[in-house]
Amino acid sequence: MAEEILEPDLQIIDPHHHFWDLRPMVPMFPEPRHRFIETIVPTAYYNFDHLRGDIETGHNVIATVFMECGAFYRADTTDDMKVIGEVEYVNGVAAQSASGLYGNLRACAGIVGHADLMLGDGAGPVLERLQSAAPDRFRGIRYAAAWDADPEVLGVPIQKVEGLYRETAFREGFAHLGKLGLTFDAWIVEPQIPDVIDLARAFPDQPICIDHCGTPLGMASYEGRLEERFDIWRSNILELGKCENVSVKLGGLAMHNCAMPAQGPAAGVGSEELAAMWRPYIETCIEAFGTRRAMFESNYPVDRWGATYPVLWNAFKRITSAASAAEKHDLYSNTAARFYSLDQFLN
Repeated sequence: MAEEILEPDLQIIDPHHHFWDLRPMVPMFPEPRHRFIETIVPTAYYNFDHLRGDIETGHNVIATVFMECGAFYRADTTDDMKVIGEVEYVNGVAAQSASGLYGNLRACAGIVGHADLMLGDGAGPVLERLQSAAPDRFRGIRYAAAWDADPEVLGVPIQKVEGLYRETAFREGFAHLGKLGLTFDAWIVEPQIPDVIDLARAFPDQPICIDHCGTPLGMASYEGRLEERFDIWRSNILELGKCENVSVKLGGLAMHNCAMPAQGPAAGVGSEELAAMWRPYIETCIEAFGTRRAMFESNYPVDRWGATYPVLWNAFKRITSAASAAEKHDLYSNTAARFYSLDQFLN
């Protein structure tokens, strides 16, 4: 759906996108394979050229942060060190973008990788190797812990195990992030927000970002229950916002898990309709965290399920149309720049 770009000069740091090539893995997915490839992940292949194609549709995206997704792992090393390959690959993309040959965009100016924190103290050497793989750009890790009692909510291979963030081994590994000055991105689904609250209180000095507004659920056994569960979600988000070490990413609501919209991929829903669906969640998160701890994200290409890149950012801009210039600077770029230490982009 083509729309006129709103506020085209507003500077944006997109703090959450992925690269991957899932094509060789398709035979590994359970039937029906299209459930993962065509629904959860609307495209099996997404690289720098694809990202540029999305970004160059009109919004003023000046930089991005890559978010781990299990892509391009090394094949010729031990299991714990395979994750280094993803950071090496993305650092190469960042260097390509930084050459200036592809315009002013600085893609992957920050890189968030993955390490198995369940290794406990054994995670320390992995984190050090990740830092050395991209010393100028590596900022932290994400450890997804999304789990639900209904396996249809996430499905293979997304579903993790219950209570991962509360495990002793996980927390032993987690403690190494602070020693190295690294950030942590948490991806869970809405009923698990209390796990993030508990983690944040146990490590009050560790910068944590909860992804995707805590991932409200609107499919499988949660279908048609968004309104019913809104107050539960809201209460937990407001409680999490009391943890000063936690920030929130405003986005991810176009994922099929959230059913906002319920049809996809790229369902053709306009930014006005999307803004109406997302506004209660976005505004609650801003209420809970303030603009200095909240940042808009694209979550691309996953959110291609419900919105094209230009329409997605138009929807965000509709929601913040009454915000001050300073508040917009925070929400669209400065909060991301502060959280991921991208000081060169602060404005």
